[in-house]
Amino acid sequence: MDRAELVHKRFLERVTAGDLPVADLPNELPMDRESAIGIFRSQCTSRHLDRMGRRMQKAGQGYYTIGSSGHEGMAAVAAALRPTDMAFLHYRDGAFQVERAGQVDGQNPIRDMLLSFACSVEDPISGGRHKVLGSKALSIPPQTSTIASHLPKAVGAAYSVGLAKRLRPEHAALPQDSVVMCSFGDASANHSTAQGAFNAAAWTAYQSVPLPLMFVCEDNGIGISVRTPTDWITANFSNRAGLAYFACNGLDIFDTYATALEAAEFARTRRQPVFLHVKTVRLFGHAGSDVEAAYRPKSEIEQAEDNDPLVHTASLLSAAGFLAPDDAVDIYKGIETACEAEMEFAVDRPRLKAAGDVMASLVPPKRICKPTNGPSEAARERAFGGDLRALEQPQPMARLINWALTDLMLEHGEIVLAGEDVGAKGGVYGVTQKLMERFGRHRVIDTLLDEQSILGLSIGMAHNGILPIPEIQFLAYLHNAEDQLRGEAATLSFFSDGQYTNPMVVRIAGLGYQKGFGGHFHNDNSLAVLRDIPGLIVACPSNGADAAMMLRECVRLAREEQRVCVFVEPIALYPMRDLHGEKDGLWMRHYPAPDKRIPLGEVAVEGHGDHLAIVTYGNGCYLAHQAVERLVEAHGIEARIVDMRWLAPLPGEAILEAAADCPHVLIVDECRRTGSQSEALMALMAEAGVESFARVTAEDSFIATGPAYAATLPSAAGIVEAAVKLAGKRTG
Repeated sequence: MDRAELVHKRFLERVTAGDLPVADLPNELPMDRESAIGIFRSQCTSRHLDRMGRRMQKAGQGYYTIGSSGHEGMAAVAAALRPTDMAFLHYRDGAFQVERAGQVDGQNPIRDMLLSFACSVEDPISGGRHKVLGSKALSIPPQTSTIASHLPKAVGAAYSVGLAKRLRPEHAALPQDSVVMCSFGDASANHSTAQGAFNAAAWTAYQSVPLPLMFVCEDNGIGISVRTPTDWITANFSNRAGLAYFACNGLDIFDTYATALEAAEFARTRRQPVFLHVKTVRLFGHAGSDVEAAYRPKSEIEQAEDNDPLVHTASLLSAAGFLAPDDAVDIYKGIETACEAEMEFAVDRPRLKAAGDVMASLVPPKRICKPTNGPSEAARERAFGGDLRALEQPQPMARLINWALTDLMLEHGEIVLAGEDVGAKGGVYGVTQKLMERFGRHRVIDTLLDEQSILGLSIGMAHNGILPIPEIQFLAYLHNAEDQLRGEAATLSFFSDGQYTNPMVVRIAGLGYQKGFGGHFHNDNSLAVLRDIPGLIVACPSNGADAAMMLRECVRLAREEQRVCVFVEPIALYPMRDLHGEKDGLWMRHYPAPDKRIPLGEVAVEGHGDHLAIVTYGNGCYLAHQAVERLVEAHGIEARIVDMRWLAPLPGEAILEAAADCPHVLIVDECRRTGSQSEALMALMAEAGVESFARVTAEDSFIATGPAYAATLPSAAGIVEAAVKLAGKRTG
């Protein structure tokens, strides 16, 4: 017999016979009879849902059977919180969601969760895309998990509660007295992502910054097959600066409820993070396919089953005079019948079939935003100060981005910048200079040195109507935190059927060609990790005017269309003034009027040559301009430059149209030959039937420091050579 059914049978036998563990009741019960029985009902519902999920999986009607059995004490944690307290849940928190559903009118958690198990299109949270906990009505964003990757954004959401009081964003979602809760397992607490979140929360609280956050560690003593050392969680978290520690017995609903209530009140009134350590047991192994007996002694498995939380709750309710054992059995059986009926309904509901249906939620729905007329002249005069006089003069890219950020922050009061050194220092390259003076420390945030925390902060703030513009100091540093984009930010709309979004614009200084500050950490020319994330927008300007207008479009896309955008700023072009010779000033640009934007997917065509089209972006565009002059003078080849601007989604049709009347196409890609944009562009040309095309790329190498900083990268001379080889020598 399946161990789930053994535990089911044992529950009925023990409670019917009165074979109950000794109940250690507190002197004063923390809840009334109705509330206590309600928690027991939620626990029974969660248990039966686990059983139904296993049945469905065996019948080929259900998928991904990881369950919540042993963690039913989390129903008491839900009872201690408000249904408006946003909860980022551990995958074993079925009882939490069921209990919270009881706090909100019109909910049917049994049907909702079984529809999720069946991957039905009628699943109200994911639309059939995942078996996942979550509910818009219950303030539970879905977590598809990379262990504890949801913890950094919980820190951001908690931080946003206080910040929203000052900014009053139009799309604020959390009450001003909210607590944000996130839960995870004892094994997950060791993950670097979790440790970063704990540290970020404590670091913030240590500086007396409001952060009403509740970490809930569900400690069942094992992570799949690896045991957690005895008392490890207590030793690790009971004495951390800035993080108040609470502990309870998850088998005792009275202790769990009272402790969770105390922890929640601490976080809510003191606006400080807490760590709630809930001791649980794990029943039925890690997931339906897990053979627990292969790595765990039978005696240990049976000991966990002897500590069935439902049996403990039945004992407590009996000792308190709230519910006789026979009545507990009746409730348990009645819920089983209800779950079976809903299971029969769920397995026959329609499922996703076509690719278009699956992908329908990759792009979030648009939202209505209040119209704005842009910043007033008076506000601009106050913000820009002496810089106003310089607005009429051509400037390098770094300064134009700074001015664009200034205008955007004046226009949209919900924009917040965050990153290492963006405030007092003004950024490593001075791009964010004066912004903290102009807008204050609450809108230009100097963060701790942790990219996971920077992106998590931003994702969480976006849950509450704030429009974050985080900065990753160098492209190579993104790899420390790329799962916050891939596994959290970009997946949220997809797995919530468009109900939850985290619009943001991530600024990343990157790419190569730095002469004095080289090496692979500061010159990283790989964008592959960004380009293959579904739904993500990747922009890369080549000059200051484009940068300003594209940044405005990214903000519009985030604000109005709820998109996640990455804005890659070529470091080497930040200060670039000259193109062909010293002091020619040809790479500087005038600052575009604040209402000017470059729409997503619009490419630039520079020059009218009809012999050759050079398709490129970023630094490649700068080099191509140098090469074009030499091609005409030395070889009679007249070329045009197609600046892609937008790297993802690839503006394929626009590129083909821009190059349509040229017999040859040369792709210039400063990223590595393998995994670069050039691969997609070569495929685009081949599939479109372009007869003559080639590419110039960087070598498959890291970048060196010193005189060889550009040795592995495309050059103007290399572009000329490739163009002549492709197009042939011309004489006029």
